[in-house]
Amino acid sequence: MGASMHADERFRALFEPRGVLVAGASTHPGKFGFVSLHNILASGFTGRVVATNLDGASVLGVDTVRSVEEIPSGEIDLVVVCTPRAANLDLLRACAGRGIRAAFLTTAGYGESGDEGRAAESELVALCDELGILLAGPNGQGVVSTPVGLCAQIVAPYPPAGSIGVASQSGNFVSSFLNWSVATGIGISRAVSAGNAAATTVADYLGYFADDPATAVSLAYVEGIADGRDFYERVREVARAQPLVLVKGGATSGGARAASSHTGALATDDRVFDGMCRQAGITRAATVEEAFEAAATFATQPMPRGPRTVVVTTAGGWGVVTADAISAHPELELVALPDDLRDTIDTMLPPRWSRNNPVDLAGGETRDTIPDVLDAIARHRDVDAIVYLGLGIQSNQAAMMANGPFYPDHGLERIVAYHRRQDERFARAASEISDATGKPILTATELAVADPSNPGPATVRATGRLCYPSANRAVTALWHLARVARTRRERAR
Repeated sequence: MGASMHADERFRALFEPRGVLVAGASTHPGKFGFVSLHNILASGFTGRVVATNLDGASVLGVDTVRSVEEIPSGEIDLVVVCTPRAANLDLLRACAGRGIRAAFLTTAGYGESGDEGRAAESELVALCDELGILLAGPNGQGVVSTPVGLCAQIVAPYPPAGSIGVASQSGNFVSSFLNWSVATGIGISRAVSAGNAAATTVADYLGYFADDPATAVSLAYVEGIADGRDFYERVREVARAQPLVLVKGGATSGGARAASSHTGALATDDRVFDGMCRQAGITRAATVEEAFEAAATFATQPMPRGPRTVVVTTAGGWGVVTADAISAHPELELVALPDDLRDTIDTMLPPRWSRNNPVDLAGGETRDTIPDVLDAIARHRDVDAIVYLGLGIQSNQAAMMANGPFYPDHGLERIVAYHRRQDERFARAASEISDATGKPILTATELAVADPSNPGPATVRATGRLCYPSANRAVTALWHLARVARTRRERAR
């Protein structure tokens, strides 16, 4: 799809429609035509919502119409198609007549289902091109756009608002990314399942995200790429405009066969793809979790000015493992602690602290130690990033005390409240010091998943940042951040 004003207007119709039509609305709560209408209404979309139903039945309080011709012209931009394949060409002709500029097709049975389906898909693409309608799908899951409260999907969830734009050849991975968004609180701007990508490809959506004021980071899942050179040229431009994180399915011969049967996609040579990502400045992630965490890090942390990293930990073993992880990434440096910084920390901690990097507090922290140590390290000219470990330990003990048989007596009520306040303070301090210094501070604890309600990780989420479930995952995210930061510095020279 070209980058003309005409195309821009059609993307606006898809992601910021004035009104939405659900074609094929159903009274049966198990049908796509019910679920998509329900999710549009439940997510709080503020535009006009209309629906067609052959019987004219009321669905979820929406008075449906029997045909598109009954809809006022010019009020609806987007149609969500939940009708059978045989009905869709006539439906789209009628939609174009009412001023609809974008169509999301959930309908399956097209290019993924043999020669007949491929022929039907070609006909569908040609018609939409003739009508000037942006075709999303077919065989897709839906579109989400939080700036307008739109959840036009045949599945849950609806994510919190944020700045990550998602485009995926697999609807299931849209769900995965949205589920991670809900769990972590790191929000989404737009999300779209490309389905068979018959007319509008993942690269098209990424091109839109690159110019979209609501989107600061792009996150994509791809399986097959029809034109590798064209894909490379386009995603390189996206990566110049904003961080772009990619996960690719079909990296092995077994995965490639699965991709072909899934969306009819043709796999590409994985080594060639890997080289393309490096050349284009794209962040390639090995797993869905890594991809989401990389995108979340780009969306919420400042870019480091260099590779020099300090680990701050309340216990030694965590620091050792994290030092190993940093040392395994050539773009990161476990920097030797500068003498003046060591002298400063000496005034804050008892003599048993590690006196090197990792900065192991060795249980020597008092009320203000962690915020003060984090601040001193972050403000040092020879430090570019911090990984902070041990948040939530005090609240974890507080939970055991509060749930035990001795609470609230024996002074437990007071110490429980103190422990919880401390972890809240530490989480806020990490965010505030990062903001003040412009340096990334990544907080990692397994309590992010073991007990998300623990005041430590809960407060990290409240500050709008990601609490990483392990030090290794935090280091991997920081590595991706550092690589993109280095690429930007090299381009700026």
